[in-house]
Amino acid sequence: MEKDSNITMEKMVSLCKQYGFIYQGSEIYDGLANTWDYGPIGARLKNNVKDAWRKRFIQERPNAYEIDADILMHPNVWKASGHVDSFADPLIDCRECKTRHRADNLINDFSNSSIGDKMSNEEMIKYINDNKVPCPKCGKTNFTDIRQFKLMFETYRGVIQDSKSVVYLRPENAQGEYVNFLNVQRSMRAKLPFSIGQIGKAFRNEITPGNFTFRTIEFEQMEYQTFCHKGDDTKLYEYFKEYGKKFYMDLGIKEEHLRFHDHEKLAFYAKAACDIEYKFPFGFGEINGTHNRTDYDLTRHQECSKISMEYQDPETNEKFIPYIIESTYGLDRSVLAILFESYEEEKLDNDTREVMHFHPFLAPYKVAILPLVKKYHKEKAEELYKAFSKEFMTTYDETASIGKRYRRQDVIGTPFCITVDDETINNNTVTIRDRDTMKQITLSVNDVIDYVKSRIKF
Repeated sequence: MEKDSNITMEKMVSLCKQYGFIYQGSEIYDGLANTWDYGPIGARLKNNVKDAWRKRFIQERPNAYEIDADILMHPNVWKASGHVDSFADPLIDCRECKTRHRADNLINDFSNSSIGDKMSNEEMIKYINDNKVPCPKCGKTNFTDIRQFKLMFETYRGVIQDSKSVVYLRPENAQGEYVNFLNVQRSMRAKLPFSIGQIGKAFRNEITPGNFTFRTIEFEQMEYQTFCHKGDDTKLYEYFKEYGKKFYMDLGIKEEHLRFHDHEKLAFYAKAACDIEYKFPFGFGEINGTHNRTDYDLTRHQECSKISMEYQDPETNEKFIPYIIESTYGLDRSVLAILFESYEEEKLDNDTREVMHFHPFLAPYKVAILPLVKKYHKEKAEELYKAFSKEFMTTYDETASIGKRYRRQDVIGTPFCITVDDETINNNTVTIRDRDTMKQITLSVNDVIDYVKSRIKF
């Protein structure tokens, strides 16, 4: 039995479309670049990743609270955060082939380093010209000057479109946690350290290549902000780096496919920053970012709103603005990493099967009910389907041979297939097949639900 876990990005895109994981957005109108719709299987997988995050970061952690802030916020939120004035990409056009690129990325790719991250616009132009950095498409060096490309989507509130009615689609979720710091602290009587988490959509006017769902204009983040005393921040920062890595490993990602990447260039307010990267077919890419943001964010909102963001220590009565340790998880990128990590093409003696080895907690369906012979076993199979569906996500399939039905469930990652046959009708037993080992055991129908529940825990 040979195993091959390698899969190209092109094949993953095709597989996801074929089996209902992810579709091209607006496909019947030739699509909209960098937009993707999650299908019936992908939507369940994505929601299960959310549930795993909620369990690990909200349910199991003390003093952790989830909120759901609006996408549209007062425009002054984005002035205070700095996004209005500085949230832009340095873009440069090739005069020869008319393609557009990020200048810093051109330099980083050319130098195989991150030096572009530290350069001003003038320094980037000089480097590109002095080193004759080529256009990735046509190979020539003939670029325009750098222009700053705004990454926030603007829209208008009300019926009159003027500067006073401008609002923004949020480019990140974090500000929703910051502006609700006082509300959560007061209503939950929270004491430091405590955390605010949120899962939600964010939007960025990206023009760079997407690599499927890795970089999109609409995406979801699983945000986590921990508010703490100055002095406790470094320890918490290191803790959440490791906590995030363990989270991914518990979801089934191998440690050798993950790495930490410390930022060489820090924002002026940041004390430390580190990404968790996953080894995609195109190379390592960020799926998590953990940052020590110091007291910058709450201080800025205090300055702009004129509302005190100070926390009063109940033991010392000292008043101060807390430090923030942020740990952000890209939901779409995490799902993409899980898809690549789980996929395997397995060559059997007389067959080849594609299988998604999802952690059972993440599997879109936990169980598939398969009547061996539709004519004789359909009624009992449908009865079991209704019963099992009340306990966990269950699917039903009665078409084609039992072998082909097993293969369909393998490729969408269903961990258990239950075959209904004559023994089910006569002795109230079923055959349950394990996705990963393909081994089968016989169980009483009365024991199946507990059996499955014990194996899908996270």
